Amino acid sequence: MRYFVESYGCTMNYGEGRQLAERMEAMGHEPVDSADDADIVILNTCTVVEATEKKMIKRMGELRRAGKKVIVTGCMAKAQPNRIMIRLPDSVILPPDRYDEFDSVVRENYGCGEYTAEPDYGSSGIIPIAQGCLGNCSYCITRIARGKLSSFPEKEILQRFETMVNNGVREILVTAQDTACYGRDNGTDLAELIGKMLRTDGDYRIRIGMMNPNGLEPILDRLLDAIDDPRVYKFFHIPVQSGSDDVLGNMRRHYTVERFMDTVGRIRCRYPDVSIATDMIVGFPGETDGDFEKSLNLMRELRADTVNITRFSARPGTDAASMEQIHGRISAERSAKMTEVKNEVEYDVNSALIGKRFRVLVTENGKEGTVITRTENYRPIAIEGNILLGEFLDAEVTGCASTYLVGKRL
Repeated sequence: MRYFVESYGCTMNYGEGRQLAERMEAMGHEPVDSADDADIVILNTCTVVEATEKKMIKRMGELRRAGKKVIVTGCMAKAQPNRIMIRLPDSVILPPDRYDEFDSVVRENYGCGEYTAEPDYGSSGIIPIAQGCLGNCSYCITRIARGKLSSFPEKEILQRFETMVNNGVREILVTAQDTACYGRDNGTDLAELIGKMLRTDGDYRIRIGMMNPNGLEPILDRLLDAIDDPRVYKFFHIPVQSGSDDVLGNMRRHYTVERFMDTVGRIRCRYPDVSIATDMIVGFPGETDGDFEKSLNLMRELRADTVNITRFSARPGTDAASMEQIHGRISAERSAKMTEVKNEVEYDVNSALIGKRFRVLVTENGKEGTVITRTENYRPIAIEGNILLGEFLDAEVTGCASTYLVGKRL
């Protein structure tokens, strides 16, 4: 049968979606380029915020009206199965903690096919390394969906990594809910894993995924040693979420702003040109005007290359949903102001790179005849031209916006 995997949300979800696609092909089912052309749609859901949940609900209705056979996977399959059943009563619901049953479920419901093409790994790949996390954030529905930390076996991860490199993958994204916590449940850690990955010969780049500050602290020095290898992007995604210790306490983030800034300082001391990405939640229950100003001041002080801003939305089953909520108008106003500060800071950071030259990797197609390349610090540079994905080239930054750089091939 023809199938299509439709993934939403985080890099982890997209990585799992690709693995499910490989398993479909191994069972002889044929991949197609869109849900419209598919007999089976694997809807790989996200429900991290209310707006995304609504998008999932709408999509379920569309697939039901189209008469598609649907396998619902991802976080919503675990956290909100009843909402799925209402809209897709004939679907197969398979949450992440049951992915080991995927093959048997597909065979039971849809049989096997005769598709025998060799898998296409592409130039960029994703390797999930763990399920769940060690946190207990008061607002997080993903914790309900993914559970406690369960690190995947190191041997399996390394075999997948080597297979990707040997099949021409140039960029490999290592991902989890909290990548820094890898191995805390089985006697190893992320720094050791990255070091073993780097024993594989090849011209490739590794991007390490999101790491919470309290998970990163214990392994930071050894991880900094591991990423000294030029095949690892000098890039850290460390979500801070608020510039107020009071709000961080209510979020149950288990660190202070001072500790977060100390971690960033240690990273920048070792690698001054490192790229820092962070996340901010605006409008969290109990956030005062003063708390919000602290967040703005932190953004100005941090000068991150990328800040992802999310307006708080209460998620069912979380402790934050029962807290006194901020009025939507206030939350919207704060979000707009924070976005303004974000754009100012990011444009200023990007402007300082104009005229600089980098060795870059072409990672994806852009808009209107451009490609997106990545510097050694994972900074995106848009370059005009018909250039093959996976190619390395030299580029010069010629301009910028707040969210990306523009350059030319040298």
